Amino acid sequence: MADFRVDQAAGLRRLFAQRQLRVVTFASGAPGVGKTTLAANVAVALARQGEEVLIVDENSGARHMGGFFGVTPAGDLLQVVNRQLALEEVLFSPAPGVRVLPAGRAARQLTRLLPAQRRAMLEGINRLAEPIDVILVDSAPDHARGFSPWGLAAGEAVMVVSGSGASITEAYALIKKVSLVLDRRHFRILANRVKSAQDGLIIFNNLKKVAGERGVACLEYGGAVPADASLKRLGQFCQPIVEVLPESSSAQAIRAFAAHMLTWPEAEYEHGGVEHFVERMLHSGHAADQRMARLSLQ
Repeated sequence: MADFRVDQAAGLRRLFAQRQLRVVTFASGAPGVGKTTLAANVAVALARQGEEVLIVDENSGARHMGGFFGVTPAGDLLQVVNRQLALEEVLFSPAPGVRVLPAGRAARQLTRLLPAQRRAMLEGINRLAEPIDVILVDSAPDHARGFSPWGLAAGEAVMVVSGSGASITEAYALIKKVSLVLDRRHFRILANRVKSAQDGLIIFNNLKKVAGERGVACLEYGGAVPADASLKRLGQFCQPIVEVLPESSSAQAIRAFAAHMLTWPEAEYEHGGVEHFVERMLHSGHAADQRMARLSLQ
């Protein structure tokens, strides 16, 4: 019955509501804080609420999104822009309402695409069989500029931190780099694997204080997900905790975050659809390269 209501709600929204698009980047200063696991569970939670979700996965190796869901991707977005594979061959759907676009190889070359490659990407996006309500960008932590063009063009950036000092230090370093070099000034802090919501709030307040005093960025509290051994264990078995253990404290926190995410202010591209966002993404990457070039000459 629950699945029927979700499908019915999604269908009614498509029929009667103006389509909107929400794009959120999940980032971290260093690997190992549970960013990909969180993004995967948020995607499933959103799909259970009737949203059609596309995950743009910038990771490669053992940390990619396919690994979380137990899926071996057939290719990468780079093969789409090179017209070696169709977008439909690269996309995979690990859960109802969730599609994943592997883009680890493409993410590092987006600013160097030729016009023909850009056209191939846009043509592939235009052929998406189903509409997209939410794009989640699972950003790679080792991108040379800090954020890829996908991440820069997103309306919201969620910085995932854990309770460790190293995680907090690296998160602040990434916020500073992206803010000062790429002029992105707004981030939401999501504390993961913390003992309590109060601990998550303490981490956020410390980061906000330092960023404010140094004029680095404006930070907002995104929430906290409590430490839960089941979350990591189920990830190893390729199962999202929001489905397998929906009453666990971490699953409840993830669902609350996903629901709150849908209330965030709309970005300017949100009424333009996926095609408009991709065009914005390509422009953002080019603008970022120009900004970095100017800074290197100063």
